[in-house]
Amino acid sequence: MDLKVGLVQDSPVFFDKSASLKKVEELVKKYSTEGCRLLVFPESFIPGYPRGLTFGTTIGKRSEEGRNMFSEYYDNSVSIKGKEIRYLEEIASKYNTYLVIGVTEKNEVSGSLYCSMLYFSPKSGLLGTHRKIKPTGAERVIWAEADGESLTTFQTDIGKLGGLICWENYMPLARMAMYSKGVEIYIAPTADAREEWTSTMQHIALEGRCFVLACNQFFTKSMYPEKYRQLLSDEPEIVCKGGSLIVSPTGKIIAGPLYDKAGVITATINIKEVQRNKLDFDVIGHYARNDIFQFKANGQPDTIQE
Repeated sequence: MDLKVGLVQDSPVFFDKSASLKKVEELVKKYSTEGCRLLVFPESFIPGYPRGLTFGTTIGKRSEEGRNMFSEYYDNSVSIKGKEIRYLEEIASKYNTYLVIGVTEKNEVSGSLYCSMLYFSPKSGLLGTHRKIKPTGAERVIWAEADGESLTTFQTDIGKLGGLICWENYMPLARMAMYSKGVEIYIAPTADAREEWTSTMQHIALEGRCFVLACNQFFTKSMYPEKYRQLLSDEPEIVCKGGSLIVSPTGKIIAGPLYDKAGVITATINIKEVQRNKLDFDVIGHYARNDIFQFKANGQPDTIQE
């Protein structure tokens, strides 16, 4: 089955959930009419990846200004039980498009935030959520850690979807958790714009014998709210240059990487390529050596059926 997929390398309306949701619809409307059945958005697209912000924290000290910033970020984050989920479900249905979108998710009971990836089906709505199991570096100030229940995969009409967020992809056992469920379309939203990221995505495609869709933002300092720009004096004008790309199960780059501008990269893929290339290498099959190695991800759920 041929499937046109698209990676949306763009920027949200930073710290503004409502405006960012409207922008998502505009982008989905545009690219779905160009034939994309699956659209992927970057890490924490809503309400934005807060690169360069410290939230007033140093070791042993927090500021009132930082707490106010965190409160604003929390208010503009996404609740799984909120109306923003219904809105995104309506977008997927209206434009007959599968959506995978990075958000900062809020737990309104605990008050914690998570870096999450939401999966939407045009016929079934929200399929489920992957929450980052290990925020990177100073991200740990604002994002909590998820557990094994977050290592989700989804069997859909367009293939088996799964993936990890940003530097989770450097965790070999986290990748193995995805491979163990037979992921075919491996989705990797990120904030990593280094050229080395490309090599990582090619390695994952080869290792998992899956398509890899790696989506990043294009973001400039002037896109931050004016009141926060003064906190970014050490940042260059282009804060994140992008680098989104699509890789085949043989590790070949078939679209991208796109740098230094907003846009979308697309490719038409065929899931049969996953099956065909298991002849050479199958990380959970004839290359697994289960007589030597054993793997278990505590709490990992079964693949969710659409």
